Amino acid sequence: MIKAVLFDLDGTLINTNSAVIESFKYTFKKHLGIKIPEEEITKTFGEPLYDVMERYDKENAELMVNIYREYNEKIHDEFAKSFNGVEDALNILKSKGLKLGVVTSKRRDMAERGLNLFNISKYMDIVITPENTKMHKPKGEPALKACELLNICPEESLMVGDSQNDILCGKNAGCYTCLVKYTAVPLEHVMKYKPDYVIENMLEVVDICLNTSEKIS
Repeated sequence: MIKAVLFDLDGTLINTNSAVIESFKYTFKKHLGIKIPEEEITKTFGEPLYDVMERYDKENAELMVNIYREYNEKIHDEFAKSFNGVEDALNILKSKGLKLGVVTSKRRDMAERGLNLFNISKYMDIVITPENTKMHKPKGEPALKACELLNICPEESLMVGDSQNDILCGKNAGCYTCLVKYTAVPLEHVMKYKPDYVIENMLEVVDICLNTSEKIS
C-alpha cells in the first residue's frame, strides 16, 4: 500500500531544466574554457553538484560549484517554469491522505526557494536535501531518510523523478519508482534503469497510488 510519495524537485515538480543547463554551460566556459554538450549535462541531473564538478576538475571542484551557484541564483527565478498537472496532483494526493515529501540534491535554501516560487511547499511534509544525509543520490540514503521521518516503510512509498539518479535512489532504498516522460535526460537512457512506472503527467501518480493500494493492500 502506497502511503507516501517522494518527489525529486528540479525537472520533476518544477521546470528548472534551462536554468540548470545554462548554469553548467556558463561554469564550464568560464572556468575551463570548454563547451559541454547538453546531453552530457542532462545525464548528471539528480547528482550532487560537487560530485559532478569534481569529475571535471578535482582540485577546483569547490570553485566550480561557487561559480555555478552564483550564476544559477541570478537566473533561477527568470528561467523557472511550472509543469502542467503538478499542483493539481499534489492537492489530490494530499486530500487522499498520502504523505508527501521532496528528495532533492539541491541545497536547502534553493530548494525552498523553488517550492515557494510556485506555492507548492504547503503540500510537503518533509524536504530532504544534501544537508540531511551523508550519502546522496543515487544512493538510497536520501529516500530512506525521508521514509524514516515520515514513519513509513520504503515499500510503502513511491519515488518520482526525472533522472536515473532518482530511479536508482528509490530502488536502492526499496521504494517503488516512477519516471516522468517530460525529462530532459534522454528517455532511452533512463529507461535502462527500469522504473516501475512511467508517466506523461503528474496527475497519473494519483492513479498509480490508488491502483497500487488496491492491488497490494
